[in-house]
Amino acid sequence: MKRYRIYLDTSVVGGVHDDEFAEQTSELKLRFESGSAVAVLSPPLFDEVADAPEFVQRTLTDLAAGAETLQFSVEAELLRDAYIAGGILTAKYASDALHVAYATIARVDVLASWNFKHMVNSDRIRRFNAINSGRGYEQVIILSPADIVQMMKEEEEQEDEDENQDV
Repeated sequence: MKRYRIYLDTSVVGGVHDDEFAEQTSELKLRFESGSAVAVLSPPLFDEVADAPEFVQRTLTDLAAGAETLQFSVEAELLRDAYIAGGILTAKYASDALHVAYATIARVDVLASWNFKHMVNSDRIRRFNAINSGRGYEQVIILSPADIVQMMKEEEEQEDEDENQDV
């Protein structure tokens, strides 16, 4: 099975503690702990969580064990600025644009977010990818943790079926 590199935005780290998102987020966290996926963490994530409650900070510390941690990137800031200049998001939501930029530049398999307004939004994803294509980047895939876990389960089931047919 493919080992997914999954970029996490702040909503996912906090999602472990949110009644609405806790179950699916915890299931994704288990994927990281089992090694079937690797969390990709960025400087903006660490910056945002630094102001969060201590229990959220502890969650990030737990996730950081075994995670891939990205370094500060001027390239990501320039791409964020292109997203804002392109009207995808306003400067007020620059941090959301910066998460997409880091995920794009890192060429992750998927960006995980519970932010349906600014990130897990098909129109915005299409527009992020239009700018990405125009600048020579690959497309970014943005899904909720629930969708990512479902996708991984379906792939596991398909692999099991394929193995059973080979026997």
